Amino acid sequence: MRVARSLLLIAMLPLFAACQLLDGPGESTSLAGQTRMQGQLTAADGKLLFQPCNEQRSYVVNDAGGTSVLQEAATLADSRGKLFADVRGRIVADGADHRLDLQQLYRVERSGTACDDPDFKKSILRAAGHGPEWNVKVSAKGMIIDRVGQKPLALPYVEEQLGDGRFNLSSEANNQHIELWVAPQRCVDSKTGSVQHMSAELRIDGKVQRGCGYFGGSRDD
Repeated sequence: MRVARSLLLIAMLPLFAACQLLDGPGESTSLAGQTRMQGQLTAADGKLLFQPCNEQRSYVVNDAGGTSVLQEAATLADSRGKLFADVRGRIVADGADHRLDLQQLYRVERSGTACDDPDFKKSILRAAGHGPEWNVKVSAKGMIIDRVGQKPLALPYVEEQLGDGRFNLSSEANNQHIELWVAPQRCVDSKTGSVQHMSAELRIDGKVQRGCGYFGGSRDD
């Protein structure tokens, strides 16, 4: 019954927009034959459709990885439209059958501009939280920490793998002990309602601030 209710909600979704293949047309990162993609989610005839940016064709979403994308999309759907999805899966085009076998859901959010992020492809990780506001952007060059009322911190970091997909980024720069702890766990942004595939904790000199995170374009494991 839960799935049936979700399908009913999906059928009532307005038209949403967001876009882009990770590296543009014909270019993408792959993992075991799967492709990291970004694009728009729409609903038609009780089915959820995914349309990559710069493509005219839409693909019926087959949630092969059990990501609960139907429920996530139904929860975020509202009259403001524009639903953005960041996913990994395999495109299947066999005769009249055009579908996306979805394996990994990185994030779903209400956005009409997310696909225009010029720094996404260079990014390793994004994390953010509220109360107070903070966000971390991680790339191969280091990490930048923004906190409300304070100047941005640009820091080098060391990554430590902790098992089960968890990892820790740490820095001792600027006479501060800074850590970002990340775990593969569904996380809902308390302010925007967006769903991301990792939970995050920013720890600065023992003070803990919690939030959500997702891999950027240069990392999709």
